[in-house]
Amino acid sequence: MDTGVYDHIVVGAGSAGCVLAARLSEDSGTRVLLVEAGGPYSAEIAEKIASPLAWPELLDSTACWGDTTVTQRATGTSTLIARGRGLGGSSAINAMMFARGHRSGYDAWEAAGAAGWAYADLLPYFRRSETAPHRDPAVRGTDGPLTPMPADPLSPLILAGLEAAAQCGHPTARDVSSGLEEGFGHPDWNIVDGRRQSATDAYLAPDVRARTNLRIVGGALVHRLIIEQGRCTGIVYAPPDAPGTLATVRSRRDVVLTAGALGSAQLLLLSGVGPREHLRSLGIPVVHDAPEVGANLRDHPVSNLVYRAAKPVPSAGNQRSEAWGFCRSPYATDGPDHQILLVDAPGHRSLGLGQAYSMSVVLARPASRGTVRLASADPLTPPLVDPRYLQDGDDLKIMVAGVRTARRIGTAPSLAPWCHSEVAPGRGADTDEELAAFVRDELGSINHPAGTCRLGTDERSVVDTALRVRGIEGLRIADASIMPGALVGFPNATVYAIAERAAQLLRDAPAPGGNVATLRDGSHHGMSEGVGE
Repeated sequence: MDTGVYDHIVVGAGSAGCVLAARLSEDSGTRVLLVEAGGPYSAEIAEKIASPLAWPELLDSTACWGDTTVTQRATGTSTLIARGRGLGGSSAINAMMFARGHRSGYDAWEAAGAAGWAYADLLPYFRRSETAPHRDPAVRGTDGPLTPMPADPLSPLILAGLEAAAQCGHPTARDVSSGLEEGFGHPDWNIVDGRRQSATDAYLAPDVRARTNLRIVGGALVHRLIIEQGRCTGIVYAPPDAPGTLATVRSRRDVVLTAGALGSAQLLLLSGVGPREHLRSLGIPVVHDAPEVGANLRDHPVSNLVYRAAKPVPSAGNQRSEAWGFCRSPYATDGPDHQILLVDAPGHRSLGLGQAYSMSVVLARPASRGTVRLASADPLTPPLVDPRYLQDGDDLKIMVAGVRTARRIGTAPSLAPWCHSEVAPGRGADTDEELAAFVRDELGSINHPAGTCRLGTDERSVVDTALRVRGIEGLRIADASIMPGALVGFPNATVYAIAERAAQLLRDAPAPGGNVATLRDGSHHGMSEGVGE
């Protein structure tokens, strides 16, 4: 049994957890424990992780938690929300797009009360995470662990799509991954020499993992946080080498949750931190009444237009080619509200069509907010995930407007040689009602849950601007769950930046005075057990 004491305990070895483990252990006098629920990958899964074109197969594998939403009122169906399980987390199973959100989204965070979390505040941490010599060094990093690059060469189909967007009046972005431009461009990817670069590859290289002050434990579900007298002093987890037992480890300074928007909220709830009535309904003793834990869930829904190709779509080689743009609908106010992705790969509606390609319409600034709740006090039971897609504001109208924009691009002159016919929604669908029905029928998740442990300066926010959990000392959160509003774009680059900033905050924080509180037996603490990712 592990009965050790660490300076920092990091729960979840996804993108954020890998960053924190690497950065905090740079100080040889600091002991760091990184705990991950997923066990070692099999050789077959490891090869699929490394191969860029194999990522869709990972969504139905042991490298993915396999969460699904509850049935959505807008669609009458549930949908998969994929999150990675194992070292690297979602960075090991995602589609490898590396792009910041649009600046307007971060600036809206600050305007809503997240002081110090605007784009300009995050820029040093974006830059710290990456090396992008092909981009503007004033905006992009020059010496970070990640080495994102654009696809080279771009597919002629995608080049035609970019030209089609320009023909429809959309600006051409020089660096769409920077978050500073609207319009269409070709993004950067976490692909190096034809292989995926996950957070593990970039941050936990062999020399880092060999540090004597860093311990990484995989295949270990965190069963709960230990909270005594208002302070988080450790965790209880199931060690992989002793089935049926629980191990207790303690922290001198901080426990940091990096289990993602679903995992971090679930672990807080299972540890008695959350809405009082929800916890009591499951028999979980209330340690701290925090009404917004598990609230404010936002996700980016997507609907895919499908086209039958008039000529062979070029082979993807070892990397799919893709481009996209930030767009504004008539309902936009302070920035883009949807994205359109040009994809040289067929979607599920393309099966049996032969050569096909698609355009994805993504709701980038959803007004709808949902919840993560417990189905049971059992840590092995998946949480109830309800994003409430298309329930609030102009979400459905924006998606319909996005379909119309995508259609105009799809019929622009430069794409005419490629387009045989529109398969979905099909030319028979043209009214707002018909397109709204298509959006609902085709709606899925692009797997970007965020916001369930909202950051803010108000007392109802779950974490403060230094990522400290309100009401519980010695506990911080540093992942997508802290995003206080819609992230207008893809989340992975932002999660890296959040973690880089969290590492700086932890290094700069004074150590707490006195000794760590003496803990009782970790297996029975009068509290329910929780899951860490």
